[in-house]
Amino acid sequence: MAESDTHVRRNVAYPYSSGGWGSLKAVTGALVHEKVPLRETTVLLKQNKPDGFACVSCSWAKPADPHTFEFCESGAKATAWDLTARRMTPQFFELHTVTELCAWHDHDLEDAGRLTAPLRYDAATDKYVSVSWDEAFEDIGRELRALDPKRVSFYASGRASLETSYMYQLFARMYGTNNLPDSSNMCHESTSVGLKAAIGAGVGTIMLDDFEKTDLMFFFGQNVGTNSPRMLHQLQDARKRGVPIITFNPLREPGLIKFANPQSPVEMVTPAHTVISTQYHQVKTGGDTAAILGICKAVIHADDRARERGEPRVLDVGFIEEHTVGFEAFADYVRVASWDDIENVAGLPRADLEAAADEYMRANAVIAHYGMGVTQHRQGVQTVRMLCNLLFLRGNVGKPGAGPSPVRGHSNVQGQRTVGITEKPELAPLDKLASQFRFEPPREKGMNIVETFEAMIEGKVDAVINLGGNLVRSVPDRARTEPAWRKLKLTVNIATKLNRSHLVHGEKSYLLPCLSRIEIDMQAGGAQAVSMEDSTGCIHGSRGVAEPASADARSEPFIVAELARHTLGAQSTVDWQRWRDDYALVRDEIARTYPETFHDFNARMWTPGGFPRHLPVRERKWETKSGRAEFFVPESLGEDPDMPMRDARALCLMTLRSDSQFNTTIYNHDDRFRGIHGDRMVILMCEADIDRHGLKKDDRVTLQTISDDGFERRVAGLRIQPYDIPRGCIGGYYPECNPLLPLWHYAKESKVPGAKSIPVHIVEVNGVPRES
Repeated sequence: MAESDTHVRRNVAYPYSSGGWGSLKAVTGALVHEKVPLRETTVLLKQNKPDGFACVSCSWAKPADPHTFEFCESGAKATAWDLTARRMTPQFFELHTVTELCAWHDHDLEDAGRLTAPLRYDAATDKYVSVSWDEAFEDIGRELRALDPKRVSFYASGRASLETSYMYQLFARMYGTNNLPDSSNMCHESTSVGLKAAIGAGVGTIMLDDFEKTDLMFFFGQNVGTNSPRMLHQLQDARKRGVPIITFNPLREPGLIKFANPQSPVEMVTPAHTVISTQYHQVKTGGDTAAILGICKAVIHADDRARERGEPRVLDVGFIEEHTVGFEAFADYVRVASWDDIENVAGLPRADLEAAADEYMRANAVIAHYGMGVTQHRQGVQTVRMLCNLLFLRGNVGKPGAGPSPVRGHSNVQGQRTVGITEKPELAPLDKLASQFRFEPPREKGMNIVETFEAMIEGKVDAVINLGGNLVRSVPDRARTEPAWRKLKLTVNIATKLNRSHLVHGEKSYLLPCLSRIEIDMQAGGAQAVSMEDSTGCIHGSRGVAEPASADARSEPFIVAELARHTLGAQSTVDWQRWRDDYALVRDEIARTYPETFHDFNARMWTPGGFPRHLPVRERKWETKSGRAEFFVPESLGEDPDMPMRDARALCLMTLRSDSQFNTTIYNHDDRFRGIHGDRMVILMCEADIDRHGLKKDDRVTLQTISDDGFERRVAGLRIQPYDIPRGCIGGYYPECNPLLPLWHYAKESKVPGAKSIPVHIVEVNGVPRES
């Protein structure tokens, strides 16, 4: 399809291709800003290579035959962020109180550099002060032994390796709790629940070689140009052989429109580029279920007509009859669904959805990629199930070139679940752990992130151990959660840099500096390596190549082992010190716990392209309740009956990341893809809504959440920025807009915060209150 087609209109905010010179300039700027020595820039040549380190940002797959530069702009920024020449020594903290640092911007806190020594909060001086590792471990262990394990939460960021994650979950369970919330609770828990119910596995089914075999790809709510740019190489190759790509996304994102490959001399010195999306449909925020229903309706209607005429069937009847249950109930629902309702909720005309269905019916192997634009909604699980329904209609699961593809963010967020990081005891191999390590694991359900903070607000949590991340900033309802966090008896933070969670501290707080995955990890057993699982379910080894930022920093496995050793003492059957010294011993135990996936772990971890985890669904073996793939009938088309859009003034806010951030880490205040520079306090709004609300570009507004729970949630000082986004929908940055998101506004079944659909009113313009 030609670039001039109406489905791929030019993005007025960023009229150029993603990638290209803009990407190279951004990478160079990041390296210069962080003062990365020239010799260290060669580290990038080892990024995502079989003999190097796995990127510390996204979890996209690592090919067996990598490019010379197997990193993207986002990954290079993350590497530069870790390799910075700046340091936060104990002398820095002598000069700054915690109260003073609380006034710093989140970007400035991390930009100040790498942490170099263990620190303890001193209430008398309101400062973090230096402490020895032994003192820190002894005191933390003593504090934990005095607490009820059921009132302690062990949070894990998705950057932690498989080895660290396995040790961490074992430590928590030996301590006596299943309180193991993790970053997946914030993003793809809707995937874990929805796919598990539909196909029997809570992860995607595709691998990299499926890109070479697919005939069509869908994208729903996933901005590849910002969140997983290396994927653009596979998309470009697919487009060059004529594979259509159909995108559903409220905002027009450059990475899904066209791409200039920075590794192509032709595309770097000419206007050449590859059109990515052959159809681009700007679905209304929360309208994905309706859009998918419209496609399904067109497909089933075409099949009904073919059957009436005695023509070849459109549906894969053999697959449906042999491998699925629930088709007739779903088909009956689809047949009676109103096109008027579908168009209204999706915000798309019937013709657009039928155009997408026509492409779908012509394809034999289809991949459905999606991201948090699907999962972070009240009906997030339902939409995941609807995507599966669409794939089932033509047998697009469990065959080459086809399947669901949830695109994860954190580099090992999927893998840590694979090795036991979960609050759900039924998903952990508790019987195996019990026999393997001769202890009785707790059997009651633990708390996920939402439940942890609900309990914290009620005064039912005493301590939180943070294995990476910036939990205080990433959770909703800041005005309620931060005061509750400050009342904790103990907060322990394992981190590379200072962030907000370390400053909003508990009564007793420790800051433990860890190595980055990029850095050489030398232990008593020699140089160590770790491993991660990517979004396609392949496991890779990762070996640090840069000199550590500080001789006093410790690796994550070292810190977890010492915390466990000082807390559990003689009651533990694990020789944590040996594990600390030699991670191969940890991998041996992982292989014993999960033999189907991790057999011969140490021998296979350096396999180019990784080795795949055991997924029976790839062979059409369905570990569901029925033993088959399960169709699902949606309960409603509307996004959120609990927080309705009550009047004509109401707007639906979705929170966004910029191209200059990774989750809560903000590299700078620009978002060049959206034409924004030096300002993150921005609201993206279409021209029609700007006129309708009597606003103009650069007006500063205050948003207030529409809710009846008695709490007023406001964010002020947000600048109006015109953007191509559907009427009634607006966008604002995460985490700046998190205070508008109620803690109780989450996806049914998965409890993923509903950050992509927050009903709001504009209550002030340029400081002047608006009439209600």
